[in-house]
Amino acid sequence: MQTPRLGPVASGDRLTVMDMLRGVALLGVFAMNIEWFSRPMQEMGSGIPAGAAGLDHAVAWAVHVLVAGKFWTMFSLLFGMGFVLMADRIAAAGHSVERVFSRRMAALFVFGLLHIALLWPGDILHTYAMAGLLLMVMRGLAPVWQLVSGLALYFGMAAFYLANAGLLLVVPDAMLDDMRTQFAASAASAAVIYPDGGFLAVTGRRLLDYIQVGLQGQLVLVPMAAGVFLVGAWLMRGGWLRDPAAHRRFWWRLLAIALPPGLLLTAAGVAVGTSFSGGIVDPRAIASAGLMLLGALPLSLAYVALLVLAWSSATGARVLGVLAPAGRMALTHYLAQSLVCSLLFYGYGFGLWGELGRAAQTGVVLGVFAVQVGVSHVWLARHRYGPLEWLWRWATYGRRPQWRRTLAPA
Repeated sequence: MQTPRLGPVASGDRLTVMDMLRGVALLGVFAMNIEWFSRPMQEMGSGIPAGAAGLDHAVAWAVHVLVAGKFWTMFSLLFGMGFVLMADRIAAAGHSVERVFSRRMAALFVFGLLHIALLWPGDILHTYAMAGLLLMVMRGLAPVWQLVSGLALYFGMAAFYLANAGLLLVVPDAMLDDMRTQFAASAASAAVIYPDGGFLAVTGRRLLDYIQVGLQGQLVLVPMAAGVFLVGAWLMRGGWLRDPAAHRRFWWRLLAIALPPGLLLTAAGVAVGTSFSGGIVDPRAIASAGLMLLGALPLSLAYVALLVLAWSSATGARVLGVLAPAGRMALTHYLAQSLVCSLLFYGYGFGLWGELGRAAQTGVVLGVFAVQVGVSHVWLARHRYGPLEWLWRWATYGRRPQWRRTLAPA
């Protein structure tokens, strides 16, 4: 018997529901990320900008409460699901899962580093690459232990984040004031360089922001992402996503279990506050963010359940299916969104840093995403993969995938 050839999954073998979910997650992540192309990274944790009013405040509140933290977790669930499918295909082809997946994560890590240096310091790709290695190490766990380990990692890190709020209460005021002064000075510098600086100056600022804000965040984000990957792997290994219509009972049960704690913990975070002048050195800000993190995973699972239930109907599948091609090109579109935002807000582009309110930013998100959906349909009618997905597969499998579709003669 001939061993199956190792390579990317064929288009006909894809789970289109996963592509749809990636498309939705891509939109949610964009709505969250765009703010941090026009606001200092040092203000992460500060919540809604103090000066937001009217429609800007309403939109900022909606994104802060319903979007932020929920859609990178959805992407992470899908990453874990995709890993199961990929690992099964690699093993069926008689190849080493560890070797092939390590190449895939190495390539993703490089994409992430380039993203940080050339476009935006808030990259998630290199985080996924590091967390993916943890997922690979734990792939042999039984499904129930993947679920337990995943929940323990995620909620353990979220609880650790929440505990930092208590720690800040015993830190001397002089030390907190010094930290606030340093972050305020760095934020003020960023607010000058990003809208007015050339490419080299902005690149230097990006790297500094990553070192100051992004790098330390990896200590929490990497294990949290790995935990969500494991939950996603459990979902895929349960088989409930392969035929959603046949498993509607499971998805209703998941919705009933996940939605109440997700809403309750999110509401608790909102009750603590939604805007904080002290940012990440404000105990109330950390407490609010910790509660929101605790609620983000269950709320994200509830979102997935709702979308899958909608997908399991003919009308829902037809409507939501419009987003599936964008989900198939998620890597290309994620980086393209950063390219658009960097050109829109930074000094070497249009320099609109701080000029657009949250409502206008969301308008940009919807407009750009609509174009991306349209481009996806046209591109995938002629090509098997998005440009960066094609390059990523080449790096993963060590051979160049077929680029164009073979069109039948008229």
